[in-house]
Amino acid sequence: MKQSATKWKPACPLCNVSFGTFIGDQPEGTMKWDFQWGQLPGFYRCGRIRIQYDIPSAKQTEQHPNPGKRHSGAQRQAYLPDNLEGREVLRLLKKAFDHRLIFTVGTSRTSGCEDQVTWNDIHHKTNVDGGPAMFGYPDPGYLQRVKEELKDKGIE
Repeated sequence: MKQSATKWKPACPLCNVSFGTFIGDQPEGTMKWDFQWGQLPGFYRCGRIRIQYDIPSAKQTEQHPNPGKRHSGAQRQAYLPDNLEGREVLRLLKKAFDHRLIFTVGTSRTSGCEDQVTWNDIHHKTNVDGGPAMFGYPDPGYLQRVKEELKDKGIE
């Protein structure tokens, strides 16, 4: 039972307490980041961190919905404040990327197209401004929420 109940998430099926780190099905790719001078709304006494993800197009593996079929690639960027908490989230996102948890292959929620590289339920701020409706800042609770999402996947 433990093996089947925890195949997708290393947590107790009754209380949801995490007891390990899940290894996801994210396709091969790269994650890099740099530090920028620009500020993010709501974080005026620090610069910003820009994260760049690159997942090339490739054949799906046995872990994906259509093994052997090609999936599209994806290039995404995201932003964090360059402060203590932002750097902590960067460290956690890197750990999640290394555990193949940031992306997955499936149907795009925005386009409806199948066999796409998509986000895997760890929210990212892909715009520097525009607020939550535009996946940007300001969003005062974002850093705490993303840390909870990561913790739910065993990333602490």
